[in-house]
Amino acid sequence: MTPCGLTTARTRRRLAACLRSQGSNGGAHPSSAVNNADDGQRGLIEAPRDARDLDARLGQARAGELGHLEFLQVLCHDEIARRDAAAIDRRTRRARFEQTLTLEGFDFAANSKLPAAAIRDLAALRWVAAGQSVILYGPVGVGKTHIAHALGHLAVRAGADVRFTKTSRALAELAGGHADGTWTGRLRELARPAVLILDDFAMRELTAAQADDLYELITERAGHSLILTSNRSPVDWYPLFPNPVVAESLLDRLINNSHQILMDGTSYRPQKRPGRVVSRETTTSQ
Repeated sequence: MTPCGLTTARTRRRLAACLRSQGSNGGAHPSSAVNNADDGQRGLIEAPRDARDLDARLGQARAGELGHLEFLQVLCHDEIARRDAAAIDRRTRRARFEQTLTLEGFDFAANSKLPAAAIRDLAALRWVAAGQSVILYGPVGVGKTHIAHALGHLAVRAGADVRFTKTSRALAELAGGHADGTWTGRLRELARPAVLILDDFAMRELTAAQADDLYELITERAGHSLILTSNRSPVDWYPLFPNPVVAESLLDRLINNSHQILMDGTSYRPQKRPGRVVSRETTTSQ
């Protein structure tokens, strides 16, 4: 029997049953998703949901372009691709990124002081699998938030749950939880993602309540990754805490489990000022 016979409704039902029998590995933990992002052994639960995909593959089968086994394999690959794309879209929406920023869209050549090799090495996401963190620090306008977004998007595509938030907003969420009795739930929500991005960390001095909340958050996230962006060097964070004991306990576990990346140089923002005339020399140098 040729694949042309698969056009009947009865045979389509048999195909669906055949694909269901392939089984499924179920949902993977974010760290295993990072390690096994290219694993081709995943099974399927059901046939492709878009009839147009099936009709297109049937057309290839009728034309003799696909054999029986290859026909089934291609259908499986189509469904895997569809599910992966849908999962990435869901994780991206949950992450609450401010922008879609990538490493490919970052101009490393514009600032020779940036540690491009170290940043690109982080793109391998080994630090996520190891439960380590990343600290991006340096003056304003050098691209710390861009890199944080880019690493977050890479983690999402690798299968990890990510959450992006300003540090001030995260602390405000926890403070609101004290007021309405939802603090535990709010803490759990921030502790859940495999990667939590806290932008503008250590911007100003903390109150005692904020320091305590931050301590609880970092402690609750033990074994999960953080990305912190800051205008201050980590050694300058200690005076921002009103209680030196809390500062020492929190920062010791945070700093010593992190990849610290100094992003130095001048701000790129003046180059993007509205109405600025860019010379040919400037354009070439960038």
